[in-house]
Amino acid sequence: MSQSYFPLSRSRSTPPPTAEPAEAHATHLDPEDVKEAYLAQKNNLLIAMDETTAVLNGLRKFNKESWVVRYPQLVEQPSASGSSTSPRRKQMRRSLSFPDEPSFQAEVVLNPSAKGMTRSISLASIPDVDSEETELEGEDLTADEAPDFNVFRLDLKLGAHGSSSSPAALVSQLEKNSIANLLDERIGSSMEHINKLRLRVKDTSSKVLVTGDLNAGKSTFVNALLRREVMPVDQQPCTTAFCEVHDAIAENGGKEEVHILKEGVPYSIDDESTFSRASLADLEDIMSENENVQQVMKVYLKDAREPTESLLSNGLVDISLIDAPGLNRDIFKTTAVFTRQEEIDVIVYVVSAENHFTLSAKDFLTTASKEKAYIFIVVNKYEGIRDKAKCKRLVLEQIKQLSPRTYEDAEDLVHFVDSSAAMQNGTPAFEKLESSLRSFVLVKRSKSKLMPVSTYLSNILSDIDFLVGANAILAQVELDRAKEDLQRARPVLEKMQDSSDALTNGLENIEEGATTRSQKRTTELLTEALECVGQGKLGVDSSVVPMPSFPGFLGIWNYARDVRRALLASLDLAVKVAEDEARVITTDAVNQVSKLADEHLPKDVERSRRVFMPEAMFSARAGAKGLGRKSSRLSSGAVVAGGVHGLGIGLAQRPEMLETTFFDIFDAQYHFRLHFGDGVEDDEESSVSALGMFSVGLGALTMVGTKAVGFPAIIEGVIRISEMLGNESSRKWAAPLIGAAVIGASAYFVLELPNTIPRTVGRRIKASLVKESELKGDAVSFIGSHSVRVGRETRKVLRLASWDLRERFRTAMEERHREVKGAEDMEQKAQIAVEWFRGVEQKTGEVRLLARLAQSA
Repeated sequence: MSQSYFPLSRSRSTPPPTAEPAEAHATHLDPEDVKEAYLAQKNNLLIAMDETTAVLNGLRKFNKESWVVRYPQLVEQPSASGSSTSPRRKQMRRSLSFPDEPSFQAEVVLNPSAKGMTRSISLASIPDVDSEETELEGEDLTADEAPDFNVFRLDLKLGAHGSSSSPAALVSQLEKNSIANLLDERIGSSMEHINKLRLRVKDTSSKVLVTGDLNAGKSTFVNALLRREVMPVDQQPCTTAFCEVHDAIAENGGKEEVHILKEGVPYSIDDESTFSRASLADLEDIMSENENVQQVMKVYLKDAREPTESLLSNGLVDISLIDAPGLNRDIFKTTAVFTRQEEIDVIVYVVSAENHFTLSAKDFLTTASKEKAYIFIVVNKYEGIRDKAKCKRLVLEQIKQLSPRTYEDAEDLVHFVDSSAAMQNGTPAFEKLESSLRSFVLVKRSKSKLMPVSTYLSNILSDIDFLVGANAILAQVELDRAKEDLQRARPVLEKMQDSSDALTNGLENIEEGATTRSQKRTTELLTEALECVGQGKLGVDSSVVPMPSFPGFLGIWNYARDVRRALLASLDLAVKVAEDEARVITTDAVNQVSKLADEHLPKDVERSRRVFMPEAMFSARAGAKGLGRKSSRLSSGAVVAGGVHGLGIGLAQRPEMLETTFFDIFDAQYHFRLHFGDGVEDDEESSVSALGMFSVGLGALTMVGTKAVGFPAIIEGVIRISEMLGNESSRKWAAPLIGAAVIGASAYFVLELPNTIPRTVGRRIKASLVKESELKGDAVSFIGSHSVRVGRETRKVLRLASWDLRERFRTAMEERHREVKGAEDMEQKAQIAVEWFRGVEQKTGEVRLLARLAQSA
């Protein structure tokens, strides 16, 4: 659906001025009534000018402080071949764009409204245009009535090699702030021009500029109006200065003379330092002597005619006739004529019937018509034309193109005369011209003096409406876009804010839970493995670490050493198993972190491309991470326990743990405690028996025969045995005892030794590890240290994964917050802009009403 915006008026869309009051056409008018009507119109126009200046000031301030005002352009929509779109609908449709933002394209419809009102533009859709066709029936909009800039147009040139056919050709190369600055300068220039127009409106006098091409007869025409030979007349160009003719009686105390103004000094008739005096007779000599000097002269004359016949001494308004140099004399004088338009109320353009309108004339009239809708045109030397009908037809055709309003009122504003003949004898055509000029300048001052200002205000208001209307459409688009962005981003941000604590708690729970499970499982596995080793069994059932077979009595020492190494390696393998289970636990925890990421991160946020590689855990390389990219290299080995079987460095590589002693074969202390000590240990019942005594004896005998006992011990043992045999009672039972010992020793070595050594070695390994933990504390014990190490590795991996997710979540939330903040700011800014533009539209409508009142009061 379409959404209407603000009016876009043009001078052509401004309603024609209302008919002059009936008394204005009377033969004799009351001067007071004429002045009263004119003052009412002037006051309305001054108020409209003040309001327009206020609007322009507000526009400049809004452009600098609140919204960068964009420069719009409208392009006619190309119709597809075979399209059924009616010509009228095609005329209504336009494509709105901005040169500094080529990507923006909006289809708009030009909406003509009721007669006397301004047109507007709206965002378009085809169904809306179809539905509005009936309502707009009869309000035809021609292609040349498409809204465009009149005063704010940026006519930029591309340089010495050519010029742009459209302002957008160069504007498109500028960015929007630069264009906004250019618009600001143009608005500032317009405000300065309005200030000059204000001075002109407040001025009670009227200035009539008589201009035209060289030798068109301007000076002759002025003399004919004055009925005196005042201006120098010659076949060659004569007037080289601006001669302003004033009423001597009303302005100079009745004294006829010439005041030559001094350049750069403001003129004051009461200050003789601002001018020099000369007589009327010297006027021609002054001009001829200073033809290369640009001069301005005030010529004060008396007109003895009645006020009803004289233009200067009319009894209503102070009039000054300005005789200007020819437009095509040189560029400097032509520029001077163009410049003085700002202070001119009425332009009387004298064109030669022999030459018609030259290029310089066309340029001048085209420029003047933008402000002065009505121009008084005198076609001079008309009596010398043989085909007068053809001449009149061609001239009027040119006028129609150059000044349409003048053409519409050609009966009063276009006159075909011969000034030379009128000067000598007077002619009906010239008398009609004088009557029309007096009426146009004196009676119809709302048309001659106020209408140009009203026309300029209308153009300014049209430009403002076009500017704010197009920018309002852009602001509405930005507002809608900001609302869409908020509808999309704000719920995401709120969800992320609500789930922030849940994410943090979830990550902490995953980290703590996985770490605790890894530590607990490591403790369980190593405790169970250590118990098995204490019983002479392998800590882990695995083919990687087999239990050595008994080699016989001759290899008993090597057997004990191999058993120790196998049991230690099984403990190392148990550590590796614990690490493997920690990898499984960590993998599951990392997957849970990924699920949290899917649950809490917005869908458009890129997920982590890090890939968790469990095998990288417990890596030997310092700084290696459990989480790494696919391209990360693995260390050559894993930091795990056990080196004998390719498991790394662990218990099986510690020299003090691999040292084999006699007590690995026979632990006398253990047996002594078992049989003579507290009683029960390692689930074995102890009782004093012959086998026990035999074991003690066997142990003593074994100590004697092993390298674990030194020479002093052997001597001591021999002495004790000899002392025992020296006793007669002892000798009685010595023989049976020795025999029993021999038999017991044989049975021990044959039956129990292969099974006892693993238990003995395992028991000693367990005891050493337990004793180490008692000395150093549980934290550095075999089980405790591995539990802490495995838990630390798990925590390190999960902490890295959690940090990565937290950073992505934080970054995503900051981006959403910036997005929401930016959308909120844009929404607020665009909303203010739309409302402000609507206010400007309403204000310009009120100002336009005042301008219309100035025309119809």
